[in-house]
Amino acid sequence: MARPRMFDEERALDAAMRTFWEKGYEATSTQDLCEATGLGRSSIYNTFKSKRDLFERALAYYIDTMTTAQLAVLEDSRHSAADRIRALLVMVVDGETENRVGGRSLGCLTVNTTVELAARDSRAAGILERDTARRLTALRAVIEEGRRDGSITSPRDAQALARFINAAIGGMRISSQGGADRTTLESIAEVTLDALIC
Repeated sequence: MARPRMFDEERALDAAMRTFWEKGYEATSTQDLCEATGLGRSSIYNTFKSKRDLFERALAYYIDTMTTAQLAVLEDSRHSAADRIRALLVMVVDGETENRVGGRSLGCLTVNTTVELAARDSRAAGILERDTARRLTALRAVIEEGRRDGSITSPRDAQALARFINAAIGGMRISSQGGADRTTLESIAEVTLDALIC
């Protein structure tokens, strides 16, 4: 008879996610994961099979948590489309200015993974591409709603605007890792919003 697991798998996954987020995939050792999760090597490998499997599950967990929260803001029909995009940008600025170490944020695990792995790891790239497609679909939909409710007046293609907003958010996250302060991030957000009404 198999022995029951004596730990909370979701809590271990969250701890591993935070470790990968802080250090990156390649710089995170198995010992780092043991210390973060409180699990021994055998428990990690029995549950998650490999560091790679644990990373992919941690990345998927991060995406599910973060993207779901962002989509909830974009889908909040109580507000105009432009206000929903503004709320998303505020969420990004708030996230990037909380819990900074040495004046720098950790950025975003998906952006960090894109930079570190996407060019040479097709499995990670696939996970990231699916997440990007999901976010772009939501952004395009809210931009199209903004055209209907009058809050977005830019004549540019909705898909192009969605890509621009997504790129601006990625740039804000990288800038924050480089030490950009709240005022700087807010100014980037304002310019991004201006692009929707010109």
